[in-house]
Amino acid sequence: MKNSRQMSESADGRTKTLNFNVGVLGHVDSGKTSLARALSSTASTAAFDKNPQSRERGITLDLGFSSFTVDLPDHLRDSGEKQPYDSLQFTLVDCPGHASLIRTIIGGAQIIDLMMLVVDVVKGVQTQTAECLLIGELTCPRMVVILNKIDLLPPNKRQSAIEKMTKRLHKTLETTRFKDCPVIAVAAKPGGPEAPDTEEPQGVSQLIELLKKQTYLPQRNPGGDLLMAVDHCFSIRGQGTVMTGTVLQGSLAINDTVEIPALKVTKKIKSVQMFRKPVSGAMQGDRVGVCVTQFDPKLLERGVVCTPGSLRTLFAAVISVRKIGYFKGSLATRAKFHITVGHETVMAKVTFFGLPPADAPGPNAASEPNSLETPFTFDREYFFQDEYAVGQGEGGPGPDPEQWALLEFERPVTCPSLCLVIGSKLDTDIHANACRLAFQGRLLHGFEDKSYPETSLPRLHIYKTKHKEGQVERATDDYTVIGRSLFKKETNLQLFMGLKVTLSTGETGLIEGGFGQSGKFKIRVPEGLHPETKQLLSSTSKKKGKSGGKGGPANEEEPKADTQPVSIHLHFKRYIFDPHKKMVQS
Repeated sequence: MKNSRQMSESADGRTKTLNFNVGVLGHVDSGKTSLARALSSTASTAAFDKNPQSRERGITLDLGFSSFTVDLPDHLRDSGEKQPYDSLQFTLVDCPGHASLIRTIIGGAQIIDLMMLVVDVVKGVQTQTAECLLIGELTCPRMVVILNKIDLLPPNKRQSAIEKMTKRLHKTLETTRFKDCPVIAVAAKPGGPEAPDTEEPQGVSQLIELLKKQTYLPQRNPGGDLLMAVDHCFSIRGQGTVMTGTVLQGSLAINDTVEIPALKVTKKIKSVQMFRKPVSGAMQGDRVGVCVTQFDPKLLERGVVCTPGSLRTLFAAVISVRKIGYFKGSLATRAKFHITVGHETVMAKVTFFGLPPADAPGPNAASEPNSLETPFTFDREYFFQDEYAVGQGEGGPGPDPEQWALLEFERPVTCPSLCLVIGSKLDTDIHANACRLAFQGRLLHGFEDKSYPETSLPRLHIYKTKHKEGQVERATDDYTVIGRSLFKKETNLQLFMGLKVTLSTGETGLIEGGFGQSGKFKIRVPEGLHPETKQLLSSTSKKKGKSGGKGGPANEEEPKADTQPVSIHLHFKRYIFDPHKKMVQS
C-alpha cells in the first residue's frame, strides 16, 4: 500500500494537492448551482445534474460535484507538514435544496469541511435554509454565508438591503455553532438563469479569497476500513466501469479488492483518477474515479463501496438520541420516522428508553449532543418511555436527560458502525413552514439477525412499571385477608401467585391464590395484621352486615368517610421484550 502522503500526488509525482470539500447548501432556487458554476474551472463527471427534470427547472437533484484549484494560502504552507502541499483544490459538493432530498444532503455531509450556505438576498432565510443550517450543525465545523442575487436589488438601495439582511442572519446564527461566521454578497448569475453568459458574476473573486482564508488542514486518516460514497457510475469502452465518489474513511489503491455491499459483489481496482489525472491511490476526503472491470454500471448509480466484509447489514439498531430543538412535534414511541443512516434513508419504528428514574443523572449533567455519560450496554436495565423525555430544570426547561432509541427498520440497511443517524418526518408538507428533522444520534449497536425479535431483543432489558389497586373485603383470621377489585374475573391468578402487595395500613402480604370465582383472592400477611387494621376491618364489615341481611342485597357501596376502606397496592415491572411476559418485583 502506498504511503498516504503520496496519495494525492499525480502520477508524475510533481504536485501535491490538498483537497478541501465545500458543501454548497441552501433553499431551492437560491442559485447554488450557478454559484458553483461561477466558481468552478474543472467540472467533474457528476457535476451539474445529469437529470433532465433538473435541467428544465434549473434545480439540482443529485449531489453535483465540481472543483477548482488555487495557489496554496500562506497559512497552510506553514502548517508544519513534512511534505507540504503545492496547491489547494476546492471540491464543491452542490447539495440539493428541495426538501424531499434532505437524505441526499445528509449523505454528502460526512465529508464536508466547510459549508457555504446560499441565501437569496430578496427572500432571506426560508424553511429549507433552516434545515440546511441544522444539517451543517450536525456535520460541519465551519460555515460561510453567501447572499446571492444582489443584482435583483435596486442599485440605490443595494448596500442598505445587504446590511439589513446580514444583521438578520447574524441574529439567526447567534444561538448556533456558526455565530460570527462571515457573510458575503454576490451575484453568481446576473440576470438570472436565462441571461446570456456574457454578464460577469459579481463578488466571486472576493468569495474565492474568503474561502481560501477559511481553509484549514482537515483531519484525514488513511487508516481503518475503506468506505467510499459513490454518486455516479458509467462505463468507458475498452476500460471498464468507473465509479466516481468521495472517500469517507480509510484509503484505496490500485489492485485493492473492494466490496459493493448492496450487491454482495467484490471487484479489483484497475485504475484511479482524481479530476482526470491518474493517481496510484486516494485517502479519506479525496474525490476520485475508480475503474473496475466486468461490472454493469446500471446496477449502482449511488451507494457505497468498502473493504470486503467491513459493513454490516442491519435489521434494527440501538442509537443514542437527542431531539432537534426546532422540531415542533412530539417524538412518540411506536411512531414511524424516516431514518437516514450512512447513505440510506429508510422508514423505521422507534421505541424510546432511558435510565431508570433512580439512576438518571441530575439536571446539571452533560447536555452536549452525543456526549453520553452512560455507555449503552445490555448488562443494565432501562426504563420504557412512551415518548422522548424533554429536560426540566429549576423553573423551566433544562437539558434533555440521557436516552436511547431502538429503531426497527422496514427493510435492512447497510452502514458503518458508530455512524451519524438522523430521524425526520419527510412526509410533512414541504411548504409548511416547519422543520422536518426530528432527532439525531449515533448508531451504538446493530442487530444483523433477521429474527432479532426472538434472538436478540430479550437481551434488551427495557421495563414498564405497573401499579394495580384493590380493596380488602375482610379478614378471615389475623394472618389472612380476602381482597377484591385488583383483578378481572377472567385473569389467570396463577401468574400473580407469590407476588408481594402492600396494604394502605402498612402491612406487607403475599398473594396466595384465588378465592371463589369472581376474581377475589387470598393474601397471607406473614407478620400478622396490626390491631388497628383488624378494628378497621371489623367496623367496615359490620356496616356491611347491617345494611343487608342474609339473602338481602348486600350493600357493596364504599363505607362512610369515617371508616376508609383498606386498599391493596401491587407494584411490579414487566420487560417489554420478555417472551414469557413475567412480572418482576425488586
